[in-house]
Amino acid sequence: MIKEVNDINFNEEIANSDNIVVVDFWAPWCGPCKMLSPVIEELANEMGKNVKFAKINVDESPIIASTYKISSIPTVMVFNKDSVKETLVGFRPKAELKKVIEKNL
Repeated sequence: MIKEVNDINFNEEIANSDNIVVVDFWAPWCGPCKMLSPVIEELANEMGKNVKFAKINVDESPIIASTYKISSIPTVMVFNKDSVKETLVGFRPKAELKKVIEKNL
């Protein structure tokens, strides 16, 4: 399952999570974001027991997007507690994303 996160519930969902959290920063008008979405869904289905997955619409959550200096989308960040462990900008293939996530487990 992928949790929709925003400026209001970000800290509750990300910083206070016991698992690592993979956050997809996206926007509905972004072509590469649309390509990445099914990849993130597949990973969430495969790894959801050990990893939390979240999506943040940067248009609807400008505070978080600004806080993490999101200048290009899609951007995928891997969080452990409230610190960023990895940042991947642009579309990435499933195997590459999975490898980065597993490295942080």
